Amino acid sequence: MFYRRKIILALLQLFDGQLDKIRLQKLLFLFAKGQVQQGGKAEYDFVPYKLGCYSYTANADMTALVNRGFLTEDEKTFIKKDPTDYLKQLKPADLKLLQEVKAKYGKMRTTALMKHTYINFPFYAMNSEIAENILSKEELEKVTKAIPKGNKTVLFTIGYEGISLEEYLVRLLQNDVKVVVDVRNNPISMKYGFSKSRLKKYCASAGIDYLHIPEVGIQSEQRQKLITQGDYDKLFANYCKNTLTHTITHQTKILELLKQHKRIALTCFEANIDQCHRKHLAKAIENLPGFEYEVKHI
Repeated sequence: MFYRRKIILALLQLFDGQLDKIRLQKLLFLFAKGQVQQGGKAEYDFVPYKLGCYSYTANADMTALVNRGFLTEDEKTFIKKDPTDYLKQLKPADLKLLQEVKAKYGKMRTTALMKHTYINFPFYAMNSEIAENILSKEELEKVTKAIPKGNKTVLFTIGYEGISLEEYLVRLLQNDVKVVVDVRNNPISMKYGFSKSRLKKYCASAGIDYLHIPEVGIQSEQRQKLITQGDYDKLFANYCKNTLTHTITHQTKILELLKQHKRIALTCFEANIDQCHRKHLAKAIENLPGFEYEVKHI
């Protein structure tokens, strides 16, 4: 079992085996923030969503635990059915932090927890549908100020290798990206959330449009046996010669999207920009007539 799922089970165990779904998400968020504050890496990342901080990955894990009989659920609640003592299986620092979360926030009901996270982490309240109902005017102003706003027209590029779906979406939101342009030839991924239909859905949930332009991608078979940077350089030399010279129309379409939406992001897999064709695609677009903007890799 993934260690992160043991944290969910241990959290439920601390609360007598049962938690409201919204409350569970907020407590898990506060635990994750505590991990980061202690210099570690959060087991779960979160995005601003309809009711504030939300982890798609955590929800998917809970669904998997239900399907495997570790949990049961109704419309509003998750219930731990597995009798295993998962508190004993946590790292000491995580066990202590989880106990601290219960001590600090365990008596807060759902609305109080939501308000607490909105006030202390206003960025995650930016897409909330109920913030106006539970926050004061001054508190709402802090949420408004936390919403990233980009004034420049920028062509971004982003790879999702090594980061969660939530961290990926947060990077886009923090840079006020309006449109994701998927430049993979084959937009299928074994990584959770990054196949075409799911990525389009999750981008939409964050208020970001999604467009797939496969013509500017590189076919999978061409990407086999890439080991050294020299291998990548040969691949990209061929890409520049045989793909970019024949896809000017699609590059121009991307430029027009940039002019229209001001802040768009080319997306592919690789984290290292020197090992991804989006670097060369961005350069080709930058060289088109009428391009007067910034290019930024995030």
